[in-house]
Amino acid sequence: MSPGVVGEHDGVSGRALVVGGGIGGLATALALGRAGWEVEVRERRTRPWDGGAGISLWPNALRALDTLGVGDDVRAVGHANEAGGIRDRRGRWLARTDNAALARRHGDGILVLDRADLLRVLAEALPAGVVRTGVPVDAPDAGPGDLVVGADGISSSTRALVDPAARSRSTGTVAWRLSAAVDEPPRAGGETWGVGAYAGVAPHRGGRVHLWAVVPTGEQAASDLGALRRRLAGWHAPIPELLDRVDPATALVTELRWLPPLRSFVGTAPGGGRVVLLGDAAHAMTPNLGQGACLALEDAATLGPCLRDASLDEGLARYDRLRRPRTARLTRTSRLAGLVAGMPGRLPTALRDGLGCLAPPALTVRGLDGVLGWRPPD
Repeated sequence: MSPGVVGEHDGVSGRALVVGGGIGGLATALALGRAGWEVEVRERRTRPWDGGAGISLWPNALRALDTLGVGDDVRAVGHANEAGGIRDRRGRWLARTDNAALARRHGDGILVLDRADLLRVLAEALPAGVVRTGVPVDAPDAGPGDLVVGADGISSSTRALVDPAARSRSTGTVAWRLSAAVDEPPRAGGETWGVGAYAGVAPHRGGRVHLWAVVPTGEQAASDLGALRRRLAGWHAPIPELLDRVDPATALVTELRWLPPLRSFVGTAPGGGRVVLLGDAAHAMTPNLGQGACLALEDAATLGPCLRDASLDEGLARYDRLRRPRTARLTRTSRLAGLVAGMPGRLPTALRDGLGCLAPPALTVRGLDGVLGWRPPD
């Protein structure tokens, strides 16, 4: 085990091994260090903080980052869009969210940044030696310590120690994640729903724009950028223009999968130590609520306080009670939103779009309270 990370707590509460050095794993190392735990992070990749797509952080995630002491550092590398929401493929707004109104209600708007920048902020906030890269970890051989934290993503090996039967499921779609540079980027971001596909735009700094598109796996557009451009050629500006400016070498194409809710996030390792899951290892969800990374940050900001002033078993039981119902609800909601966004057939989508136009912007902002109103424990 590496040298300890001791934060705001007097003494060392225990030793934890965090499996995975992504957003959830690094945030958890910060949270446990602040709670007085000795922490080591093991990451399979040798350069985990290079590359990657863009990411959007919502007010609940920024609140979690504030509790970890890095909220302002993350805001400094991000870009707040003026507005967002959902449009039909002709550009008509179905539901619109004003970032200023969101900030008045929840303290922040939606922040767009590079995933790599977020990872660097989290990593640089940790003492040297805490994170070990290029170190594969097999869950049964995770090593000594009081706690193993499974932060190893949707294909988690650690999950088998908690729920051996749990398997992720395919959505039957693939997601393109892209980036383009333009002289005059759009001021507003948001998602566009078409027939059997959907796409989105998130303006960033320096004329850069992050894009995403989701199409069925059986389409040629699922693997061919040229086919994707043709598929979305008739959609509203600036989607076709941005796709024409994309560097194909920067494209990330992944199958979209999700994890049905687990019965518990807590288990026991073969050696008798305790195991806890967070992030995609615990509740991998489709991206339709923009909450995957946000919930991982919530997990970390919850686990630390839960383990600070209680026995390990009591703290883990509290974490499980606090996190499972919320993440299960949002996982199901996001999956439903993805089915609606990617609905096939012109008549069903026309009905969907017509009903979407009836929601006033103020109601849309208030309707996000159940997602964005989260507060860390204590």
